[in-house]
Order: sequence, then structure tokens, then C-alpha cells
Amino acid sequence: MKTKLTLKENIFIGSMLFGLFFGAGNLIFPLHFGQAAGSNVWITNLGFLVTAIGLPFLGIIAIGISKTTGLFDIATRVNKTYAYIFTILLYLVIGPLFALPRLATVSFEIAFSSFLGSKPNPLYLALFSLIFFIIAWTFSKKPSKILDYIGKFLNPVFLVLLGLIVVLALLKPMGMIHDAPIQADYKENPFLKGFLDGYNTLDALASLAFGIIIVSTIKKLGVTEPNHIARETIKSGLISVILMGVIYTLLAIIGTMSLGSFKISENGGIALAQISQHYLGNYGIILLSAIIIVACLKTAIGLITAFSETFTELFPKQNYLMFATVVSIISFVVANVGLTKIIQLSIPVLMFLYPLAITLILLTLFSKTFHHSKIVYQTTTYITLIAAFIDGLKASPEVISTSPIAKSIINAGNVLPFAEIGMGWVLPAIIGFIIGFIIYKLQRKPQVQ
Repeated sequence: MKTKLTLKENIFIGSMLFGLFFGAGNLIFPLHFGQAAGSNVWITNLGFLVTAIGLPFLGIIAIGISKTTGLFDIATRVNKTYAYIFTILLYLVIGPLFALPRLATVSFEIAFSSFLGSKPNPLYLALFSLIFFIIAWTFSKKPSKILDYIGKFLNPVFLVLLGLIVVLALLKPMGMIHDAPIQADYKENPFLKGFLDGYNTLDALASLAFGIIIVSTIKKLGVTEPNHIARETIKSGLISVILMGVIYTLLAIIGTMSLGSFKISENGGIALAQISQHYLGNYGIILLSAIIIVACLKTAIGLITAFSETFTELFPKQNYLMFATVVSIISFVVANVGLTKIIQLSIPVLMFLYPLAITLILLTLFSKTFHHSKIVYQTTTYITLIAAFIDGLKASPEVISTSPIAKSIINAGNVLPFAEIGMGWVLPAIIGFIIGFIIYKLQRKPQVQ
């Protein structure tokens, strides 16, 4: 039995993890805030990195030190019913009801909109998404091979393609950073704005979802003792977040420098297309198409694998291939029918889940200090859940959020500190933890799980 991985194996797992995280959204976010922040890009990027790579890394560490197989096992520290509901909701939202369909539609729109016009025939999207999910499903059929598919093949291809544009942009900059104009949102407190931009990447949710892949991959490489798995998880996660941080920073800088030739774009996808075409002409659009498709495909493979492995754990009577097939089919259908409505319904669920995910990560990190006491997990989670529900209600469609009952609940929640920036859950979470910790201390008989 192995006690540790080789450096090469750690690098491959770190590459795989980076590949799972780094989809098209991660590619275009830093470009956009780089343009918007202008000469404040450095301090904005620092705030962005705190949440864009800091929270996911904490999630990876939480999975590692918890000595569990993944999200469901950690969530049972609250209670088993909560664990089922929270796990299923999280995987449905970052799986077939939101993230997976969006991967297909985003890659289609960015890669082909310039060739097919702003309103292409729906049949083109249907054909593309069918091929996209067939490929993703094919790669996902053998989860034992995900390290090879993503860590050793797809991610290096993605990095080489992206690296070509990055090198050209740095060697021949379109403008200077120090005189780049700053948009209003990034003038007063650029660090906080970057912090919130990174918060919205939702990678903290993904870190919990991908935990099961990391742990199972390390076990398949021969490391099976929980303490050793925890150590190797953290080492591989560190490699991944360092790589993400470097690329985020480079893309943000390139976004700022692009203001020397272009006006600020509506989103980072447009900016990336302009930059690619500036340096490589029409070949740049072809290269961009390849970058986007590979970025989305590798994340799709990871999401299908994580979803299927987790649901096989939750419902052991069903097999992995059945779940992989079902999630691929549902994602294909949603990508082509009513995605806009699904997104509108998914955003409130994301706003509801994110505070619960962050508190679960932090509780897991400090769990030893209160001997994994259920009462601490429960009071923190239940009180946070109230504030998270208000955040979800606030982000709901107008037909819900403007109803008299919803308005009164939202107005009550607005008195919480940081509520105006979507972080009204912070104080309730702290209060919940303090109450639980006091009860734990008074009991003097910690409930150890």
C-alpha cells in the first residue's frame, strides 16, 4: 500500500482538478473585470483571487481533512435528511438543470455565432449539443480513466491553445495598464468588487462536487489510508489553485491592456473573440472556438462523472452508467428547450445553496475544535438556512419576489449587515455557530461522529 503519490501523479491530479474547474465562465470572467477595473486591475484581481481560488481550495481541503468520500458524508454531520436534500439540490443545479446545459450552449454561441449570425437555426444548436454530450458521455463512461482524459490530455491541449493567445498579448500589448480607464463600480472599493466577482464564479460549490472524483482517483493510484488521502488531496489542490491563480491574473491583465484597441465589451466572451481576432485574424476565431469547446467539454466530463458517482452512492441499487446516460440526456434536452427559464429558476437555488456550502466548508475545516459536534453543525446550518432562503427569495423571478409575503420577508432580511451585496447570511452564520458552540461546551459531552 502506497503512503504518498509521486510528484508526477500529484501534478496530473492537480491538472485534472484544474481542468474540472476551469470552464468557459472561468475563462471570460477575468477578461471582463480586467476591462472594467482598468488601472485598478491589480487590487481588483487580488480580491477576485481570494474568492475565486481561495474558497475552492478551502473546499478541497475540507474534503481532504474530513476523511470522507465527499459532500454527502460531510453533510450527514448536520443530519441524514439534510444531507440528501442538500446534495441532490447542489448536484442538480451544477449538473443537468443549469451548469451542464450551459456548457453546451455557451461553447456553441462563442465558437459559432460569428460564423452563423446572431440568431442561428435552432437545428444547429441541437446537432452541436447532441455531439457535445455524446462525446462527454463517452469519456464519462469509464470514471477510472478521467485522470488520463482530463489531466493528461484535454487540459494540456487547452493550456497550449490558450497559452498561444496569452503569449502574443503579452509580447505585443494593445495598451498600457497605468492609464486604462476605470468603470464606476471599480473606483471606490476595487478589492471588494473583485471579491464579489470571484464569489459569483460558484467554484466553492464545484469543489464540494468534485471532491468525490479527487478522493476516488487518489485511491485508484494506491493511496487508501484516510490521513494520506487528506495530505495528497491538499497537495494536488494546491497545484490546481496556483495554476488557476496565474491564468486568472494573466487574463485580467490582458483584458485591461485590450482597452488600448477596443472599448469595454458586454462580456468577456466578446472581449476574448476581439483579442483573438486582433492577433490571429480569422485563424484567431478558429483557435478561440477550439479553446472554448475543449474548456467546456472537460468540465462537462467532470460534472457528469461527479454527478453519477455521487448518485450511485446515494442510490446504490442503480448503476453508474445509468446515471451518466440520464444526466447526459436531460442536459441535452434542457440545452435546447427552455434554458433561459431554467437559468431563471436556478439562480435563486444557487443563492440559497452557496451560503450553506460555505458554512459547511468552514465547519468541516474547524470541526476538530468542537469534536464534530452535531449541535454546532445544526445550529450554524439552520440559522444560516433562514438567511439563505431570503437571499434565494430575493433572486427569484418577479412573480415570486414581488408578492406581498415575499416583500415583507425580503424587507426583514435587508436589515442584516451586508444584505445589499448578497452576503446577509454572514452574521446569522456566526450567531448560529456561537450558539451551537456554547451549547456544546455546556453539555461537556461532545457528540462525536
